[in-house]
Amino acid sequence: MQKHAVKVHPSKALLKREDQLAWKIAGVATDKTAVQKDVSEMIINRIIDNASVAIAAINRRPVVSARGMALGHAKKGGATVFGMPAGTTVSPEWAAWANGTAVRELDMHDTFLAADYSHPGDNIPPILAVAQTMERSGRDLLRGLATGYEIHIDLVRAICLHEHRVDHIAHLCPAQAAGIGTLLGLKQEVVFQAIQQALHTSITFRQSRKGEISSWKAYAPAHAGKLAIEAVDRCMRGEGAPSPIYEGEDSVIAWVLSGRTQADSKGRKTVYDPTYYEVPLPGAGEPKRAILDSYTKEHSAEYQSQALIDLAFRMREQIKDFDAIEKIIIHTSHHTHYVIGTGAADPQKMDPKASRETLDHSIMYIFAVALQDGRWHHVDSYAPKRAGRADTVRLWHKIETTEAPEWTERYHSRDPETLAFGGRVEILFKDGTKLVDELGVANAHPRGASPFVRADYINKFRTLTDGIITAREANRFIDAAENLTSLKAGELGALNVALPKGTLLESKPGIF
Repeated sequence: MQKHAVKVHPSKALLKREDQLAWKIAGVATDKTAVQKDVSEMIINRIIDNASVAIAAINRRPVVSARGMALGHAKKGGATVFGMPAGTTVSPEWAAWANGTAVRELDMHDTFLAADYSHPGDNIPPILAVAQTMERSGRDLLRGLATGYEIHIDLVRAICLHEHRVDHIAHLCPAQAAGIGTLLGLKQEVVFQAIQQALHTSITFRQSRKGEISSWKAYAPAHAGKLAIEAVDRCMRGEGAPSPIYEGEDSVIAWVLSGRTQADSKGRKTVYDPTYYEVPLPGAGEPKRAILDSYTKEHSAEYQSQALIDLAFRMREQIKDFDAIEKIIIHTSHHTHYVIGTGAADPQKMDPKASRETLDHSIMYIFAVALQDGRWHHVDSYAPKRAGRADTVRLWHKIETTEAPEWTERYHSRDPETLAFGGRVEILFKDGTKLVDELGVANAHPRGASPFVRADYINKFRTLTDGIITAREANRFIDAAENLTSLKAGELGALNVALPKGTLLESKPGIF
């Protein structure tokens, strides 16, 4: 890996393309290095994973609405839509919209956490939609997805968006554009322009994950995918983009990210002084392996809750009377405390009538339910009746989080052996005794007690789709996914998953 220093430059400096981050990213996208076997196998795992969570969410309102919008843009020879028959195809950007929303709705697919947060599996819907429309092969798709994952994860390693209240799709959209560029074998100039357009159009803010969290949390990455496809299409036709998008005088870094912080504290004239970021990217001929550093979810909840859910399962075995609990303190990382913990100061996170999306971002609620139930279910654990149970509300309101420097340090560690996303929990009882335990990574994490392998991904698919699709359709899809490298040009429609006729809900009417 090579690290690329990123600064802000005045327009008069005429920064060369070769020195711009977007050009270097485009260089990675156009490097024809082969996808290694273990990377290919993990990509297949994540295709299965995405389909699992998409079908489990297929008749939830945001997914129904997105599907309805997509079906208003039918295109012969286009891309498939989850739930619909393979013969029903739409324009690829709308397939990315519908399928991306379905994948994101339950917040149960893969994750990568570093300087920022990400769900790199969000790269799959738009790249797959373009691959289907442009009749590419399974091997073409693998190359495109390897790039999408690589660029997305590398940006997340280096550039923090959340401290500037920018939503994390600002890393996703350029990665999706780069992945599509690899898929289609585009020239570096075209990919360069598409990456810049993708970033320019995808700057949104983190209010989508604060307060009363709405369905936009599921729509946001799908919106990025739609924007990425449109950006690539325009640039394939010869259009350009705002440039340099990362380093320019009025760029994203200069006015929204760390350049803005620098200018606010030390004056706008100093914005050209610091090196703000060092972005790692594969060198020429170096394989794209970043997907292997990401991890999926066993439980349908924010990733920082995964280890704490497993810890709750373990601790509950030593608790005889939940009413005897006086207080629960979760010592954890800065992110967990301030985003999904009491440090967020969001009253909605303690509200039994809060939306599913809000409860998903309340570690107090999640830990209380996991502690009481000893299980986590993507539907039952969020049901209004479950959230409103009196004994749960009492326990839930006894839980608080606090930032522990050692857990923040582990959260940001570059050493995979110390990297951790969990915490230490103290359960204080009314009689003065206490129970203390800790867990660094979830059981399903690569360093966890039971890391996910292919059989676990398939089991997750069968569990989440049980009763929704037929056994025959499940077997057909799994066979197609596992034999991705054998799928020829025009055969990627096999990666769709169809529901039995008459079981898909229809959305309310809209404009499309």
